[in-house]
Amino acid sequence: MKKKHWLVTAAVVGMALTGSAGVYAGTNLESIKASLNHGLGIQVNGSAYTPTANGKKLAPISYQGTTYLPVRSIGEALNTPVSFDAASNKVIIGSGSSTGTPATPAVSTAVIKTKYLPTDFPFPKDAKQVSLVENVADNKKQVSLLYSTKSNLLELGNTYKDYYLSKDVTKKSEIIEADNLSIVSSKDNDFVVSINSSPIINQTGAYEISVVWKEQ
Repeated sequence: MKKKHWLVTAAVVGMALTGSAGVYAGTNLESIKASLNHGLGIQVNGSAYTPTANGKKLAPISYQGTTYLPVRSIGEALNTPVSFDAASNKVIIGSGSSTGTPATPAVSTAVIKTKYLPTDFPFPKDAKQVSLVENVADNKKQVSLLYSTKSNLLELGNTYKDYYLSKDVTKKSEIIEADNLSIVSSKDNDFVVSINSSPIINQTGAYEISVVWKEQ
C-alpha cells in the first residue's frame, strides 16, 4: 500500500469525528467551548482540500491549542475507510483489525463461475453462490448475482473499490463501512455495476452480496 502524506498548515495533533456517527447521549459527553477555525487551510498530497459532509463545508475546530479535523472527510481524502461501530461505541479507521489475522478476502476469480462477468472480477475466498441470472437484452449482457460471505465488509469493499479504480470508471458512488457496503460504478459505453450487502438473519458476521452488472 502506498504511503499517504498530508500537510495541514498548522500543528494538528488530534481529529474529531464528523459525518461518521451521530453524537450519543450519556455521561461520557462533556460540554466544551471551542472555535471553528475557518482560516485554517488543509493540503492533501500537494493539493488544497476542503472537508465536506452531506454537501456542506466543514471547518477545523480549535480547542486549547489543538486543532481537530473531521476524521471521515480526511479519511476519504487519504483513501482510508472510516466507520462507526455502534455496538462497541468505537470509531474504526482502516480495516478495524489490530491483532491476529484480519478477515481479508482473498481475490479469486474461480470461486463462482459466470458467463458474462469479467474474468478478473474478484470474489472473497469463502463466497458461496445463492442465485445467478445471466441474459442478453437489446444485445447487452446482464448479470444478477447473489452470493454469501463472512468476509470483513471493509476489506471486501476496498477490494472492489480498488478493482474499479483500475478500470478507470467515469462515475462512482461508494459506502464502505464495517456493516454496510454499497458501490455503484460505471464506465461510459462499457458497463455499469452495483454491489450491495445485506446481513443474513441469525448468522453473525454473515452477509449476502448482490452484484448487478450490465453492459452499456
